[in-house]
Amino acid sequence: MKNLVLFGFIICSLVGCKQKEKSISIESQKNQIVIGQLDSIYSNILDESRELWIHVPESAKDSTPYKTKYPVLYLLDGPSNFNPLTGMIEHLSGNMLVPEMIIVGIANTNRSLNFTPTQVDIDVISGDSIQYPSGGGSKFLDFIEKELIPHIEKTYPASAYKTFIGHSFGGLSVINALVNRKDLFNNYIAIDPSLWWDNRAFLNVADSILSTDKFDNRALYVGVANTMEAGMKVDNVQNDSIPDTYFTVHIKSILQFVNSVDTKKDNGLIFEWKYYNDDDHGSVSFIAEYDALRFLFRWYKLNGVNDFYSKNSTLNAQEVLNLVSTHYKKVSDHLGYEVFPPENFVNSIGNGFMYNDMPDKAYELLNLNIKNYPKSADVFEAMGEYYLFQSDTLNAIKEFKIGLKIGENTKLREKLENLENLEL
Repeated sequence: MKNLVLFGFIICSLVGCKQKEKSISIESQKNQIVIGQLDSIYSNILDESRELWIHVPESAKDSTPYKTKYPVLYLLDGPSNFNPLTGMIEHLSGNMLVPEMIIVGIANTNRSLNFTPTQVDIDVISGDSIQYPSGGGSKFLDFIEKELIPHIEKTYPASAYKTFIGHSFGGLSVINALVNRKDLFNNYIAIDPSLWWDNRAFLNVADSILSTDKFDNRALYVGVANTMEAGMKVDNVQNDSIPDTYFTVHIKSILQFVNSVDTKKDNGLIFEWKYYNDDDHGSVSFIAEYDALRFLFRWYKLNGVNDFYSKNSTLNAQEVLNLVSTHYKKVSDHLGYEVFPPENFVNSIGNGFMYNDMPDKAYELLNLNIKNYPKSADVFEAMGEYYLFQSDTLNAIKEFKIGLKIGENTKLREKLENLENLEL
């Protein structure tokens, strides 16, 4: 019975059964938590309107017009995956493991047509005719390249650094984009991709292109779910004596692909894959997306921050600044544009120094924020708090006043008034 349920789920997902898509509020009303907005674009290439689910980082909304650029994550099957992925990005970026990102969830109209690279009329396993349209994958990628990406980069604070995520047929579309449009995205995440498509014909094409072309500065992560029948093991499922069924052909094709890519050490592709024994085709997306993001942005985190506060540390204030600046120079090199150390992150390091009785280092970090974000009231509030910690009320008042000139803030106003009353 378990296998029948799994079979039904896989086939429904692979051929594009229409999933119920929840709507999302685009109005920010009182007592609501809004994580995104609806947008749409009419595609002349596809001859239809496409709905988009958009998440823009909260930090971008502090200034209009936008002044900071963000990497963009393009997500297939958008409405089904938008909420969990947005929460994941918020969590990871809040912990300085990945940068803040814009998320573009692309809603489906005809999933099987858009995501498959070739037209197929006969099911190779059953021999029955296929009742759903296919083969529009190249046209769909034309839409992404020539219409969607320009729209996003014109409308939102989007940088040119892009990641493409797809699951199942969407994963097939991601591999198609990698081998045929390698310059379109920086990162490609294919989750349990349907590489069995067209009797693995596209898989063989992809393997050939990955053998001959160069993919420098491009990265691919593949997540592989456990879609085997009961009693089968991943280390022997590729045995030729095991017949192809809907259960085996799916995972066989993916393992054939990842094992082959593993041998291509000279094509420049940054590559990782992982098998998820405890996850099936439906449950694998979330955990694979998490692992993929950690792999693809492993260069983003500044390691060793806790060591800054050690009493045994020999780093002086200038050396700490140099470490921070050097790290974000490398981050800038990866992303292709200048990235300042994030304001909240630098404030947290400065506060760490302050509470660990290292005031000179605290001052330098907080002053770095003032240099990088001179139009942020928060950086002057943080410096004011530093002066309060040093019992320097006059300078604290000065910093709070500068912050209030930038933008009115009730809590900051209360702090300033309390200090001025004390002075009287």
